[in-house]
Amino acid sequence: MRAQFVLSEIGVGLRRNLTMTFAVIVSVALSLALFGGALLMREQVSTMKDFWYDKVNVSIFLCNKNDAESDEKCSKGAVTAEQKEQIEADLGKMDVVDTVHQESADEAYKHYREQYSDTPIAATITPDQMQESFRVKLKDPEKYQVVATAFAGRDGVQSVQDQRNILQNLFDLMNGMNIAALFVMALMLVIALMLIVNTVRVSAFSRRRETGIMRLVGASSFYIQMPFIMEAAFAGLLGGLVACVLLLVGRYFLIDHGLALSEKMQLVNFIGWDAVITKLPLVLVIGLLMPALAAFIALRKYLKV
Repeated sequence: MRAQFVLSEIGVGLRRNLTMTFAVIVSVALSLALFGGALLMREQVSTMKDFWYDKVNVSIFLCNKNDAESDEKCSKGAVTAEQKEQIEADLGKMDVVDTVHQESADEAYKHYREQYSDTPIAATITPDQMQESFRVKLKDPEKYQVVATAFAGRDGVQSVQDQRNILQNLFDLMNGMNIAALFVMALMLVIALMLIVNTVRVSAFSRRRETGIMRLVGASSFYIQMPFIMEAAFAGLLGGLVACVLLLVGRYFLIDHGLALSEKMQLVNFIGWDAVITKLPLVLVIGLLMPALAAFIALRKYLKV
């Protein structure tokens, strides 16, 4: 009987405040969708870092004849055979180094022609202008500075470059988008909480006669407050379900179909469905508990029992 009464009161409350309940559902859905999207974006950045950092190299560019004439770092002349042998030997002794590949000027020229054959400057470049280099793959890409410190400024070395810097701007952009999403999520969350509090306040005021009678017949505070809390929790749960649908549709539309980024950007390792599905329970739990807690706090002020 008590359960039936609570459920009937929930239905009455939702019908009386249908417009505000709908606003709560929408605001909760949008805020939780942004929250889930921010979590997925952070995981995407982490996945891309793991994928690309494992493939990028540290490049040690060696001086050639042209550098000896124009670059102060190569003022002692082009790299010698002995210097190249010493650099390779020193790289082999370093614990942070995984593999070393020596790229000749001819190989560098060939790769340049493959990548930039359509540009006007490609026709003016000759093999003797290209630099020899050592392509070093590290066991831990974060240990770039160890190699840079050991070889930067050494005779025969023009520069030491970490290819991670090429990707850093992309990662910074994605992190910035993630922060923006979190900011908007926080704003939407505040709006949702304000709507929940106002909805509970209006509902409690409209049913003050019923709650007064219940108090007179000895009903407990928890029993009187339960319908209001359940109303907020139900609206929040609906918002959480909508947010889950938005996350699933977003993953489907952006990556698999629609924009089909997985086909257009095949070099990017996108997060899978498992990453999305594992976030859904958290979204639902927050959608259920957040409005219920907000309603409970509001009732302590607006429903004196």
